[in-house]
Amino acid sequence: MHESPSGQTPPRNVDAGEIAKFEALAERWWDPNSEFRPLHDINPLRLNYIDERVGLPGQRAIDIGCGGGLVSEGMALRGATVTGIDLGEAPLAVARLHAQKSGVEVEYLAVSAEEIADERAGQYDVVTCLEMLEHVPDPASVVAACAKLAKPGGKLFFSTINRNPKSFLFAIVGAEYVLRLLPRGTHEYAKLIRPSELATWCRAAGLEVKDTTGMVYNPLTQVYKLNRDVSVNYLMYATK
Repeated sequence: MHESPSGQTPPRNVDAGEIAKFEALAERWWDPNSEFRPLHDINPLRLNYIDERVGLPGQRAIDIGCGGGLVSEGMALRGATVTGIDLGEAPLAVARLHAQKSGVEVEYLAVSAEEIADERAGQYDVVTCLEMLEHVPDPASVVAACAKLAKPGGKLFFSTINRNPKSFLFAIVGAEYVLRLLPRGTHEYAKLIRPSELATWCRAAGLEVKDTTGMVYNPLTQVYKLNRDVSVNYLMYATK
């Protein structure tokens, strides 16, 4: 971590309460029937979306806010050289253990996006930051760090939840309280991010937004699919 000109170490862009939520759930990260079932359900969709746009084999990728390693390991299995970073020690321990069991090589580091961006600027073909921006105090800072990590021409992928009455109803009331797809308190409405806000942060970081795609859940069929409805969950693809 770098010191500021005053000699003070700048505060990390991290919410201790958010880290604690996921620390408590860490050992269930790879259980597809646990609270993390939605992540397991959407993971193939997210990986296909990324792979179709970058061709993962041979690419150098970094996964920001990797948690237990679902996306990191998924990209590695598709042939990418992957680094996964997170500030939660318990999810990282789970990620390392699962990769070892799976025989997959992933570099996992306990470091913030801003810290590793200072150390490895311009080193990655692919940068992913999925379901993470809504859990940090300053998401624009994370977007800027992601941009810094990407090579010129690099491809970046963000996913998060829109902020509007529909997303409150579906992502918080529905998913956390009615269907119990997620633990209560996983998301706070005020921290949710409109696509226009994320696109503004991308442009401010020197990125060009190429596509925004929605992820929609059908509670009757219990199936997720990608479509143009970005009113709740969405993916954003940008290039440097």
